[in-house]
Amino acid sequence: MQKFAPGFLIGASTAAHQVEGNNIHSDYWLQEQMPHSSFTEPSGDACDHYRRYEEDIQLLAQAGLNAYRFSIEWARVEPEEGQFDPKEIEHYRDVIRCCKTNGVEPIVTLHHFTSPAWLIRKGGWEAESTVEYFRRYAAYVTEQLGGELRYICTINEANMGLQLAAIAKRFQLMAQQAAKAQAAGAKKAEGTVQVGMNFEKMMENMKYAGEENAQAFGTPQPQIFVNSRTPEGDILVFRAHQAAKEAIKSLYPEMQVGITLSLHDLQALPGGESFAAAEWEGEFRHYLPYIQEDDFLGVQNYTRTQYGPGGQLPAPEGAELTQMDYEFYPEALEHVIRKVREDFKGDLIVTENGIATTDDTRRVEFIHRALAGVQNCMEDGIPVKGYCHWSLMDNFEWQKGFAMQFGLIAVDRATQTRSPKPSLKVLGSYRG
Repeated sequence: MQKFAPGFLIGASTAAHQVEGNNIHSDYWLQEQMPHSSFTEPSGDACDHYRRYEEDIQLLAQAGLNAYRFSIEWARVEPEEGQFDPKEIEHYRDVIRCCKTNGVEPIVTLHHFTSPAWLIRKGGWEAESTVEYFRRYAAYVTEQLGGELRYICTINEANMGLQLAAIAKRFQLMAQQAAKAQAAGAKKAEGTVQVGMNFEKMMENMKYAGEENAQAFGTPQPQIFVNSRTPEGDILVFRAHQAAKEAIKSLYPEMQVGITLSLHDLQALPGGESFAAAEWEGEFRHYLPYIQEDDFLGVQNYTRTQYGPGGQLPAPEGAELTQMDYEFYPEALEHVIRKVREDFKGDLIVTENGIATTDDTRRVEFIHRALAGVQNCMEDGIPVKGYCHWSLMDNFEWQKGFAMQFGLIAVDRATQTRSPKPSLKVLGSYRG
């Protein structure tokens, strides 16, 4: 095992809604409470990280990690339009100071999927007004906390909308096929699409979703962030990023500002070259005009996707799959870093990379192989400045609830007791 040089950031990531608990002013909280929610369970207290952050940061630091990427929850800071809550800003100031007390670099994300419910009622992530709302929020947080930070990620996985639009298109096709099979007398008509959606349940829930969304958000089709996005909405997100970056830089010119993207290792088998190239254009290259001048890019990768003459292929026969049905393929990270470097010349930070598994020995193996790939890239002169594993602890994995185990730390849901896994110490051992 080769250690990283001193100064390299080795850390772990979380998202506020997934770990803090009781994020009651957010769009996700409302969706979780709906009678026909697509969430398997509500987030509730989550991991109670809002109250237990000191313990969690200390566990991270004691294992040798020196960076913590976490998100500031917009719905807490601005629970009503234009009404900022100074108590919540002080909470996040305390989190930042706790990091520094423990020798940990705080890497802040301003938006990680969840939004204030009021923003969604005003048109959400397809509304022009959101660009200014996000700029104002970013400016407020930076005014209050910027003097204690070096790194800010504006938006997490800003390219998620078009990926979800493609998934939704496939879902509709598969749902139609399932309905035909059911009409033909099949006993069961269901399947999964990336996040483990149950087609029968989804089709049943669609009857009620419009009415329940209208009650919660004033529209049957709320434009939350994690939603299929129009081409205009896709670019609006990046314009919001640019507006936020401008506001941050006007206050702290030396602040390192970037965005994070969800990126797959797109591999073309013979005949699949055009499919892989088109997918990379949509997933990454068409955003370059909006990010090329950023200080860094947050690279987020979990697996690979292969393409043949007919398009996207399933995981290879006999491949090891994680709880999320992703192929176990840690080498994907190195491939993505090298592909990104062809076009993006700024610094890179791996802001998410990991697996959902109950077998921590597989997580350890994943870490060893993924970090070997990072080191290969750095030896070739690619400026990778840090690696943050997803995630610090087992948490609320959105629609799947608490079933997925991505964490370096186990959390007993009944008692909120933390139990570091061997993988946490293994990750910390790479620190130089």
